[in-house]
Amino acid sequence: MAKTQYNADSITVLEGLEAVRKRPGMYIGDVGTKGLNHLIYEIVDNAVDEHLAGYCNEIWVTLEADGSCTVKDSGRGIPVGMHKKGISAERVVLATLHAGGKFDNEAYKTSGGLHGVGSSVVNALSERMDVKIYQNGGIHHDAYERGIPTVQLENGLLPVVGKTKATGTEINFLPDGEIFEKTRFKDKWLKSRLHETAYLNPALTIHYENRRAGEEEQVDYSEPDGIVAYVRELNAGKETVHEPIYYKGTSEKIEVEVAIQFVDAFEENTLGFCNNIFTQEGGTHLMGFKTRFTQLINGYARELGILKEKDSNFTGADTRNGMTAIVAVKHPDPIFEGQTKTKLASADATKAVFSVTGDELTRYFDRNLEVLKGIIGCAEKSAKIRKAEEKAKTNMLSKSKFSFDSNGKLANCESRDASKCEIFIVEGDSAGGSAKTARNRQYQAILPIRGKILNVEKASMDKVLGNAEIKTMINAFGCGFSEGYGNDFDIGKLRYNKIILMTDADVDGSHIDTLLLTFLYRFMPELIYNGHVYIAMPPLYKVIPKKGQEQYLFDDRELERYRKTHTGEFTLQRYKGLGEMDPEQLWETTLDPERRVLKQVEIEDARMASEITEMLMGSDVPPRRQFIYDHADEAEIDA
Repeated sequence: MAKTQYNADSITVLEGLEAVRKRPGMYIGDVGTKGLNHLIYEIVDNAVDEHLAGYCNEIWVTLEADGSCTVKDSGRGIPVGMHKKGISAERVVLATLHAGGKFDNEAYKTSGGLHGVGSSVVNALSERMDVKIYQNGGIHHDAYERGIPTVQLENGLLPVVGKTKATGTEINFLPDGEIFEKTRFKDKWLKSRLHETAYLNPALTIHYENRRAGEEEQVDYSEPDGIVAYVRELNAGKETVHEPIYYKGTSEKIEVEVAIQFVDAFEENTLGFCNNIFTQEGGTHLMGFKTRFTQLINGYARELGILKEKDSNFTGADTRNGMTAIVAVKHPDPIFEGQTKTKLASADATKAVFSVTGDELTRYFDRNLEVLKGIIGCAEKSAKIRKAEEKAKTNMLSKSKFSFDSNGKLANCESRDASKCEIFIVEGDSAGGSAKTARNRQYQAILPIRGKILNVEKASMDKVLGNAEIKTMINAFGCGFSEGYGNDFDIGKLRYNKIILMTDADVDGSHIDTLLLTFLYRFMPELIYNGHVYIAMPPLYKVIPKKGQEQYLFDDRELERYRKTHTGEFTLQRYKGLGEMDPEQLWETTLDPERRVLKQVEIEDARMASEITEMLMGSDVPPRRQFIYDHADEAEIDA
């Protein structure tokens, strides 16, 4: 591999740092746990970029005992030479927004980092950051507090604090509690992301260590078989139709790498990546893959006589019935929708993946006829089930047989401005009646449901579509659904900006929330991905002291804190259900936008979310039993 220059002259400056602390959500998505973990991903992505450039084969990621994180790599190290601005290039990179080597197409051919934004954003949002750069035989040191340098430069350059033969960058940072709601990194999400990165980079080893008290752990992630091993891991324990198919090619300077394996199950799990970044919402690379794959399967099916002249083509969903696929592209200048890169928008990626998939899969299928027949068999099975179920689906959506709010329970709001409207899914007629009285009729709709809805993870499609509560919700939301047989979902038709699950603050209420979330995740995942799903937080207790103000407490922890801090007698009222609250209490605790507490439902890791949903809500008992045993000490028992 040709070695390219990466020095002080490679660093390009665009603008300063101040806006990051004012509007962090613009740069990392949010200031919750998801945004917090994103800080680590940004620094790791920079190290991975060094690997992609051919200079780094090891990365160390450590969750320190003090709550900080350290990321070290064996790359070239951030340039420390004099920049044309008159200071060390490292200081320019970490203290200036939009400064970095990612704008120089010679320094990095592909990049997963935020193009010079990532490292400076992490710096700006950290209480402190400590930097060591191993380069030119010396250890160069710098440090920052909330993005402001605290180390005195020596003639514009970083001080050298030691000698070394190593090369690379080591960054330790502590997230700023003034910015983030929580400052404790989610280790499970991090490990999943690191393992994913190892699958996508078979020549890279990532060393993970957790030094936090009670969580001590060390894991090395190295996957020399790359995305083929990733597909095998995703399909572990399932009945596979064939060995994984793997191909790789380049088109229009875009490198395309794909692994495919079908399983004997009605499901699809297609994951897309661009420059090692998981594109959670898909994008143009997946569009090119899916379009060409569907064309190929339909073409071969007709060529083999499986599809007759009178038969209609298989749908895209039919051809992907049972598919597990990884589609990874390396793009020199990708375009994403949104700063946190959840969807690829580069039009040339569609053409590149379409071209490579067509060439390579044609070559493979021509040589592996039995594998091809097995895949077409999965499509045939899907088509038969689809046609049988389409009648049930048509009946459900037919206005003549199922008009909007046919059960008469929905108390709709007066406004038709979806951006302002919200719908509360409430368990039981009693709570529903109280909520209907308490709500603001202008923009709040109430939909009561009866107890625990159907578990869609275990149920067949005809049972799901025949369930009265589920039909009511689908019609109330107005945007259709996207599970199984094509995609009728249109988020533009959503009638409510917020869908709020409002159940009792006890174990049964949590179970109902879980069933509702399973339904939404499997049939309308876009609602969750786009931030429309919330869980209401009604109080569990009301304390009425002899002296002082009444107070609502949301859980047993708050009650325990109240007992420790409150002096004097008080009366304790426990709400067994929302129906026990009068409308005024329900409004001020749970419905009033000015005072209520809502939890927004998010999906950080789509692969992990799907696996956990399948394990906890599916039919396979042993994994669920083991999960319960492993996490029994974390359970919160309802008093």
